[in-house]
Amino acid sequence: MEKDAKIYVAGHRGMVGSAIVRSLEKNGYANIVKRTSKELDLRRQDEVEKFFAAERPTYVFLAAAKVGGIMANSEQPADFMYDNMILEMNVIHEAYKNKVKKLMFLGSSCIYPRMAPQPMKESCLLTSSLEQTNEAYALAKISGLKYCEYLNRQHDTDYISVMPTNLYGPNDNYHPEHSHVLPALIRRFHEAKISNKPEVTIWGTGKPLREFLYVDDLADACVYLMNTYSGDETVNLGTGKELTIAELANLVKKVIGYNGRIEYDASKPDGTPRKLLDVSKLNRLGWHYKTELEDGIRLTYNDFLHNDMRAER
Repeated sequence: MEKDAKIYVAGHRGMVGSAIVRSLEKNGYANIVKRTSKELDLRRQDEVEKFFAAERPTYVFLAAAKVGGIMANSEQPADFMYDNMILEMNVIHEAYKNKVKKLMFLGSSCIYPRMAPQPMKESCLLTSSLEQTNEAYALAKISGLKYCEYLNRQHDTDYISVMPTNLYGPNDNYHPEHSHVLPALIRRFHEAKISNKPEVTIWGTGKPLREFLYVDDLADACVYLMNTYSGDETVNLGTGKELTIAELANLVKKVIGYNGRIEYDASKPDGTPRKLLDVSKLNRLGWHYKTELEDGIRLTYNDFLHNDMRAER
């Protein structure tokens, strides 16, 4: 990407989008186009058409999405499918119509089959059934990456897709019911600490295995790949390391300084038993993660404590 090129970051106020903006600015890219959801509703085709016709960005990072944890995905599958599918199709299609030089579509590791061989290679996509608790979101994301692939094939575009593992970091959503596991644990242990609760209850058995990538590492990988990678196949973005939810809970407990017990509610869903990405392709392309999990949790907890909007909602 040229340093003076106009770059549109869709979803710039979210955890991923804001990290991409930070990475771009750190690397000397100053011509960054941003729109809030109030200024531009990406679900409205007419608004997206007018935006692209007026701004004509050269590069696009599509980080906008409706996201949530197991509860939110289970309760609102129609909303997750519609909002994500319509906004990504609008942005990708208008990028094509307006001759955007390169676009990056950000998906999620939940696109891979529930019982995919571990660690999950990019080639295992669509080889068996998805995890039911987030099937709607996964189907929407699969549609987006496939649309990029089909545009490349039919119209010789240069649109790439990346599939991040579980992300965390500054500007995360710490909602007690609608957030992902790590920010939810941060809030739960923090509130238990300040109220002197004797125990913290966690959904599920604590046995599922998960991988976590600090969002600023993710953003650096995205900028790196926009400059170095082209191809139809997606690229997994992760650390290649995993731990159980129980191990994660104990790590968050340690960072926050909570001294009570941890209980597990086995009546609640665990989700996919294991979700580890094979990052050998990413490593071959020349990128490796930098932030270790405990260090990243400390940075994220600091964000929670000092970002009133994120901490209170």
